[in-house]
Amino acid sequence: MTIPSIEEIDIREKRVLIRVDFDIPITRSGKVSDVSKILHALPTIHYAVGEKARVIIASHLSGPGGRLNRKYSLEPVGKKLTEFLDCEIYFPENSVGDVVKKISGDMLPGSVMLLENLEFHKGELSNSPEYAKKLSEIADIYVNEAFSISNQERASLTAITEYFDTVCAGLGFKNEINNLSRFKDPDPPFTAVIGGESSSRKIELMESLLDRVESFLVGGAIANSFLRIIGKETGRSEIDERTLYSAKKLISSSFTRDIKLIIPEDLVTVRGDLNNDSPSFIISGVSIPKESMAVDIGPDTRVSFANNVSRARTVLWNGPLGVYEKSVFGEGTAALAEALSGSEAFSAILGDDTVKAVEEAGYEGGISFISRGGDAAMDYIINGTIPAITAIEERIK
Repeated sequence: MTIPSIEEIDIREKRVLIRVDFDIPITRSGKVSDVSKILHALPTIHYAVGEKARVIIASHLSGPGGRLNRKYSLEPVGKKLTEFLDCEIYFPENSVGDVVKKISGDMLPGSVMLLENLEFHKGELSNSPEYAKKLSEIADIYVNEAFSISNQERASLTAITEYFDTVCAGLGFKNEINNLSRFKDPDPPFTAVIGGESSSRKIELMESLLDRVESFLVGGAIANSFLRIIGKETGRSEIDERTLYSAKKLISSSFTRDIKLIIPEDLVTVRGDLNNDSPSFIISGVSIPKESMAVDIGPDTRVSFANNVSRARTVLWNGPLGVYEKSVFGEGTAALAEALSGSEAFSAILGDDTVKAVEEAGYEGGISFISRGGDAAMDYIINGTIPAITAIEERIK
């Protein structure tokens, strides 16, 4: 089902409730230290203001756990939002109640109100219909522009859709759906690059792609599970023992489906751990000495990975291929980003670390789509939907 975007809805002079994700770090001095989530929501907010809607913005800030605690007030976010919008905004001391309803009724077209932290109410966290109904009473139209948390069951994300006749997606939310949906039926050959931490979650992502993918390129810490299964020594490298059984099953499933499962043939390693400034060295044949750990894919593996993505028409990438936080161990990730940016494939990267690594390498401009959806994007790929999408789709049937 196609979810309409805010651009497809008549919002002129209507009261529009835009659910955003402004769960961002606040310093002890009360300053916003990362504005990326605000910037991501601005196109939708600017559009609504430009259409002369009465714009009501709702978000949570993690921490209060359903209790009033001014330490977690959204006031610093409101001040920063005022700077970006270059206008004064209403900022009531609550998200529901008579005062908020009166302000929403008195707002002029093109004006903006930011509600106080939704998480001051237990009903937000418990997906309470009662709290959702109160929240809905201040607006005529509901817009979800919080894709990054839309895999959660919250009153402002799921229960609330029952109380609006008109529901739609924000511009960023719609962009996430449009691009991630391409992996439901990807143009072949389809390659999935899986890196990052050694976790069952990574295996689950790979399992969800088995009926669609032609090849897996596995790097980062999750590659250690596969190396262990094929009898290689992994030394002091990070490995989650709980992934081993699933990794063994995935190797078997890939073989029976004739899927290429490409794991590193050489690695950059260091002796000891990352707390020491030990020199790095390359190991081919990938049996890591007991006192060493893997920190990046090696040069031969970089060439192999790059050749694979150059032949693909669709590429999904989740997880860095090394300890990119140390630039000297980010060369494998940068090499793949360079290869991908020069390919003709539709490419998408998801996961905060992957996005950060590719941006630090300077190749984000060559990627077809950079997801800002975090865990929600991975859930969408794995399950084909997420709770907030289901809620909107049920409402517009």
